[in-house]
Amino acid sequence: MITLGLVDDEPLFTTGLAMILDAQPDMRVAWQAGNGGDAIRQQALHPTDILLVDIQMPDTDGLTATRQLAATGEPGRVIILTTYDVDEYVPAAIEAGASGFLLKNTPPDQLIDAIRTVHRGDAIISPGPTRKLFDRLQWQQTIGEPAPSGTPAERRVLDLLTDRETQVLRLIAQGLTNQEICDQLWLSMPTVKTHVGNLIAKTQARDRVQLVLFALQTHLIGIREALATPQVRNGQTAVRRTSVPDCRAREHRTHGPQVPDDRPPTARG
Repeated sequence: MITLGLVDDEPLFTTGLAMILDAQPDMRVAWQAGNGGDAIRQQALHPTDILLVDIQMPDTDGLTATRQLAATGEPGRVIILTTYDVDEYVPAAIEAGASGFLLKNTPPDQLIDAIRTVHRGDAIISPGPTRKLFDRLQWQQTIGEPAPSGTPAERRVLDLLTDRETQVLRLIAQGLTNQEICDQLWLSMPTVKTHVGNLIAKTQARDRVQLVLFALQTHLIGIREALATPQVRNGQTAVRRTSVPDCRAREHRTHGPQVPDDRPPTARG
């Protein structure tokens, strides 16, 4: 059962949304809050799996609340659900720790699917805000503004990644799923998942969306390359794991069980 917290200063909206979500067999709305401060208190008393959070609210806004919730390190993933498709909001929400960014005009079935996607540990962003995020970074570079190169700490983390982890990170930034990475690098699914887990731990990212931003900010991948292979599902851009059978059977047929191979390419033969 996916437990949910709804955070919005419009009671009519949250009441209607609660009716839709409570009708799902695998979802339950645990509480509703009218601002970010109330949401932080409610989450501390009654922790939920997913919080749907508006941005513009009185007292404590959604971005501030998301940042404070992420800082606690407690379970509970945030999906920003807002009317405002503003350029600055998307990167700010992701950097604050949100695992999703959806507009309030998202159809109910797509919202429900997005909640399940985020609950599985992945992240999802509506295509409009995703394109705005990338377009904004590309525009900055086009007009000659300094391109993001990452903080010194981010550069140090990048230097610590193994060659294989760097390969996997580039493919994640291009929107490939675990299964597609498995197929492209001819690795087993457990091996790919190990690399993804190591990347999240080393970069201190909350999910794959933040890994994509890390790759962009450190210039591991360019904007055009990141936009070349968008993964679109049900009208949304998703950074998500696959649910199709993995390639463990293939590895046992051909090479036997694999372990992460982090040797330099020249040493692999």
